Amino acid sequence: MAAETPLPVALIGTGARSSYLYGPLVNALPQAVQLVSVWGRSESSARTLGTQLGVPWFTDVSRLVRETSPRIGIVCVSGQANGQVGLLAVKSGLNVLLETPIAYKLEEADAIIEAAHAQGLSIEVAEQFHRRPKEQIKLRLIARGLLGKVYSSFSDFAGHGYHGVSVMRSYLGFDARPRRVTAVSARFALAPHWSRLAETRGSRVESQDHALVEFEGGQIGVFHWTDVGYDSPLRWWRSSRFLAEKGMGISVGVGIQTQEWISLLAPDGEAPHFITMERRLERVDGGALVSIVAHTGDPATPTVTWENPFRPLIQGHGVQWSDDEIGVAGCLMSLVDAVRRGTDVTYGPYQARLDQELCIAMQRSAANGSQPVELPIRP
Repeated sequence: MAAETPLPVALIGTGARSSYLYGPLVNALPQAVQLVSVWGRSESSARTLGTQLGVPWFTDVSRLVRETSPRIGIVCVSGQANGQVGLLAVKSGLNVLLETPIAYKLEEADAIIEAAHAQGLSIEVAEQFHRRPKEQIKLRLIARGLLGKVYSSFSDFAGHGYHGVSVMRSYLGFDARPRRVTAVSARFALAPHWSRLAETRGSRVESQDHALVEFEGGQIGVFHWTDVGYDSPLRWWRSSRFLAEKGMGISVGVGIQTQEWISLLAPDGEAPHFITMERRLERVDGGALVSIVAHTGDPATPTVTWENPFRPLIQGHGVQWSDDEIGVAGCLMSLVDAVRRGTDVTYGPYQARLDQELCIAMQRSAANGSQPVELPIRP
């Protein structure tokens, strides 16, 4: 069978991730995509990025489309500009991979969705947290029915805002519909310490956000976050959890160095039986990630496997991506498959809009003395 022609891709925006993430990622997937051009709002930033990546650069999207004919636009700009530039890309006739959030304002998200629908274009959103290998194997176990129905799900400093919300919802199933949000926010003074991101040492004030999300099927989602959660040695915990009919799962550890503890019942029904997670690499001494195998101890389903779709075809001849890069590559390939085959993306704009809607509902509830906010919310 003849190989499929790679889809031409343009980078729409010169955000930091354009150069260190999206450019190299596209170049590492030559069978699927080909970088043909970049766009920036300023001539200097567009020229710098285009020169770095070795492709033509533009400050006019219409001219970029006319002269380089991309099928896909990867929108990478500041978060506040996502809605505006995302709409510009779609109106220019591009299928788009949008950064998170899809837009801070729901009306901007709706405008993007409506414009894409009118032109028959596809939208995927780079919400990669639930696509990371550790999350994918957990979702495989849930989908196989080993744990039964998931009743409650916790994003326990797993990620800020929409990222944490998306992880929380993934365990319940993205088809579970939230109906009410109750939230509280508070600020607290912290002892002086080093901030890795700001490169400062001194006293800090943290903002904690906590929310309870009730779903139509009776499931419960719990969200916790602190705005110093990524760079404070005082707030080292980052975990996600779920409680299910036949077991539970929890990630434990310090920062991103976490382990997955997922349990079923022991045969006598008197103790937890822990599933063994095995990361299989190309070689016994390392190399790229090939798969994650869950050894369940269940006679009917002894193993459940997630295979890395980006593992090298020839041992040692390919990229060794981090788990996060694998997740982002999965976002891009979801869009590529949708464009090639006319199918739906696997996450998409409606899920991204709902994640952002939940964030807005949390903010409204907290601002109104923790009064519950019903969904869908009013603009």
